[in-house]
Amino acid sequence: MEVSLQIRKFEFDQLPSAAEFTSQIEPNNVPAVFCGCIKDWNAFSKWNPSNGGLDYLQELVGSFTVEAMLSRSAPVFYGDLRSHERVPLQFSSFIGICKQRMENKDDGHGGSFESERNQVSDSEAGQCGLLSGDAALQQLYLAQISIMNIENEDRVQLETLREDIQTPALLETKTLASINLWMNSSHARSSTHYDPHHNLLCVVSGRKQVVLWPPSASPMLYPMPVYGEASNHSSVALGRPDLSIHPRAECSMEYSQKVILQEGDALFIPEGWFHQIDSDDLTIAVNFWWQSNVMSRLSEHMDAYYMRRILRRLTDNEMNQVLHKASTIGIELPKRHICVQSCSEDHGDHNLNQSFKRKKLQGNELQQRIILHDMEPCALQDLHELVSLVHDRVNMSDQSQPVQPPSTNGSAVNEKYECNRTVAAHLYRLEDDPVAKFLWTLDSYTLQHIFLAMAHNFPRTLEALILYLLSPVCAEVLTRKFDEIDQQTTEEDRTKF
Repeated sequence: MEVSLQIRKFEFDQLPSAAEFTSQIEPNNVPAVFCGCIKDWNAFSKWNPSNGGLDYLQELVGSFTVEAMLSRSAPVFYGDLRSHERVPLQFSSFIGICKQRMENKDDGHGGSFESERNQVSDSEAGQCGLLSGDAALQQLYLAQISIMNIENEDRVQLETLREDIQTPALLETKTLASINLWMNSSHARSSTHYDPHHNLLCVVSGRKQVVLWPPSASPMLYPMPVYGEASNHSSVALGRPDLSIHPRAECSMEYSQKVILQEGDALFIPEGWFHQIDSDDLTIAVNFWWQSNVMSRLSEHMDAYYMRRILRRLTDNEMNQVLHKASTIGIELPKRHICVQSCSEDHGDHNLNQSFKRKKLQGNELQQRIILHDMEPCALQDLHELVSLVHDRVNMSDQSQPVQPPSTNGSAVNEKYECNRTVAAHLYRLEDDPVAKFLWTLDSYTLQHIFLAMAHNFPRTLEALILYLLSPVCAEVLTRKFDEIDQQTTEEDRTKF
């Protein structure tokens, strides 16, 4: 984990002000823990189950109906609707379940849920699908019960609880999107997901363990498709991921950080950070969501532009990693090394490559360089090696003959070319692609002369290279080489090339 992404921790007597949070913490988009942040809340003392908090909540909001999450995969609660459903439940019934859990825990009978099931009426049991099984009521979890929601007031279910909650001082200047209650009677585990808002998660009672991943770790977590209803959730199963389906998940924990939140603590989770949460028995939490400055300032008509910029950055970063990894392997080409040495001696230049880069193609020199016997020995040997490499790759029996284009009658030759194109399309690592690896070692000046020579002397070989051997990584290499050529030549010479 990069140092810049390490989670910061603030003690109660060192909590930042709203101005400090907005200017120094929030813009970094890195999680931060605020110990003792909400100990001054009324809820901190009044909701605590060990201090009669369940009786208080039952009296205050027991008659309210809430939407509980019912999961067949409990204690794991996946965000995908295929794994859970929302069911109406009277809050007093859930409080009764929690009370019974406390009694069973004190009596050492935590494994029995018979009496817990009696806390739910028959009609509610039918609605919730609580049919049979001792752990039936363990499938219930009060997740994201709305206390305040500026976007959809109809979803607010427990507005009365707002009286016991004070907006933390560090959020005083924020326009909150929503406030939610999270409450579980027994151990609960959320699936790995991210939120499209900044999040301050506050533990009122109990304890939560949070594992966090930065957005850059997305490839290891295999997010659900963007067109699905659970697009912000990871598709990797918790506990024992199937590495045959999600092989990159094996190293996902290398990018993670773990935080333990005690009663009174709060955790800032920036938008886009993946997190997976384990909640102890009878844990009560409240979270605040608000839009980041970036999202609040995005204009809808700019979406297409930013999407293209983002995709370009992702592509560039991916290719930079591929090319950098390959360049550190130490690719050795003994023949080329010997050639460079002999050419340096012939020309009396001890730094031939630098000399190549300083030269400019002027006048008729471009046309003259395509004549093979006028090429520098090093460039000529590189040309020979590239032509041979292309011939080898298309499996031609006679490597001394130029590669012929595919036939139009669906013959075996055409099938051979299709096979090569298919293979090239799946090469994404420089070290796996001999053509890309070879081109990567050439300076742009030499590559320009080689391509000109191929165009005039071996056009079918050049055609085979471009049409059938150009893998994604090879295309990226050529793009960068051509950019270098553009920077080192005049506009007139670029046009000729």
